[in-house]
Amino acid sequence: MQNYVFVIDQNKTPLNPIRPKRARQLLTQGKAAVFRLYPFTIILKREIKDAKVHPITVKIDPGSKYTGFALLDGNKVIWLGELQHRGQEIKLKMEKRCAVRRGRRNRNTRYRQPRFLNRKRSSGCLPPSLQHRLLTVETWLMKFIRFTPVKEVVIEKVKFDMQRMQNPDIDNDEYQQGTLYGYTVREYLLEKWGRKCTYCSKSNVPLQIEHIKPKSKGGTNRISNLCLACSKCNQKKGNKNIEEFLLNKPRLLEKIKKQLKVRLTDAAVVNTTRNAIVKMAEFLGVNGIKIKVSDGAQTVDNRCRLKLPKQHSIDAACTGEVDKLEFMTAQALLIKSTGQTTKRMCRMDSNGFPCSKPRQKYKHSWNTGDIGRTIKDGITYVGKIVVQNEKRFEIRIGKQRIGNTYDKLTRLHKNDCYQYSFSPIYSVL
Repeated sequence: MQNYVFVIDQNKTPLNPIRPKRARQLLTQGKAAVFRLYPFTIILKREIKDAKVHPITVKIDPGSKYTGFALLDGNKVIWLGELQHRGQEIKLKMEKRCAVRRGRRNRNTRYRQPRFLNRKRSSGCLPPSLQHRLLTVETWLMKFIRFTPVKEVVIEKVKFDMQRMQNPDIDNDEYQQGTLYGYTVREYLLEKWGRKCTYCSKSNVPLQIEHIKPKSKGGTNRISNLCLACSKCNQKKGNKNIEEFLLNKPRLLEKIKKQLKVRLTDAAVVNTTRNAIVKMAEFLGVNGIKIKVSDGAQTVDNRCRLKLPKQHSIDAACTGEVDKLEFMTAQALLIKSTGQTTKRMCRMDSNGFPCSKPRQKYKHSWNTGDIGRTIKDGITYVGKIVVQNEKRFEIRIGKQRIGNTYDKLTRLHKNDCYQYSFSPIYSVL
């Protein structure tokens, strides 16, 4: 079962999504045309007056690296999607640009005073890597509103209790100085250790919270001293130190110690952007769309009660008040953010030498990343377009390369700074 197809009428008024089979019938009969490939949307060739539409609920599960989306018609899950952010990539590129800028000041050129001291930021301003997460979520929320009759938006407002993670014994006035409260340490450990046993890597088994350094030997309850282990490994380790327990497994010991040093970066990202995403969605309430907020504990409780697997899109479907869920789709649209065209006139290698030709602008409207269709030697090819020059292009399908001229090319999807693929979720059904 595939995701439902979005439908708009001749005036681009959103109607209720329909099954893929019904969409194929409308396209075959000539009553509709393809309006957009991702998310797949068709446009009817007539106006629908006084259409009876069912209210659609959009549920969002914001995360640090991935954000899950789910569209529900009552208790029916009709569309699932997962958005992969590029916040870390933005951070690394900004650091690289900063290093180049600082190096430029040290060359044999006139002195230019640094400008970082005279820049002011407004209150509530987010760094670019976090602002990107907010803007991409807003972009896709606006797409859902444009193509479906959305009446309600439910957002999971996650709260990671970072103070409790760092110092479990904190209390009273010292704890009240913090701003966060109420997210379980167990859920964070599940994310940190990949939902599997730290010692034997078993998954889909009951996991217990394990102390790396036993409490009987001075170990604490800090998050940096906790991991997850199955019952067999937990009993086998007992009150041994990890160096003694993994004496014959030096590689695993080194891997675990490296993982212990991982900071609470993802938790900090979610805590920073959670209020901004809710505030952005509340702005849409002016148009009559209800905005509801749920917490992470409720999402986990719903998913465990319904015995559903851990997946970002499924977490989104379990957000808020859920009695039961009927999955009408067995796949999720994977959306990877790729960003716009680079602003650099010429790319440089690691040694600072040019490794590409300067950017050129052509008269045609094609860009690398567009999806097109061409016919060559009687065979139809559909794939990603790579612009070669003013007259020729190349379609890439895996390792296959098909070149042709633009007069024999039909555009199917314009590059919108995202890459798309599909992920099956058969374990749900």
